[in-house]
Amino acid sequence: MANQKEGIKKDKAKAYWKENIKYVSILLIIWALVSYGAGIVFKDELNKFRLGGFKLGFWFAQQGAMYVFVILIFVYVRLMNKLDKKYGYDE
Repeated sequence: MANQKEGIKKDKAKAYWKENIKYVSILLIIWALVSYGAGIVFKDELNKFRLGGFKLGFWFAQQGAMYVFVILIFVYVRLMNKLDKKYGYDE
């Protein structure tokens, strides 16, 4: 009985970390696309538009990527709170 409970705990922990890694991977890909893509790769196309008097590509390279990163932190916290509740790790 104890071994079965331990096995269930291990399976639950593996599933928890698998979902956690999935969330982290997706959020890091979004951040990379915004910081690298918008600030460097698509800079010329984005510079055709202006935001607050600055070219949009420049804005993403200087500030936009940081704003997106902070937003992604809050998204991660929300996702992890839901995940903790789902697997019973919340306090």
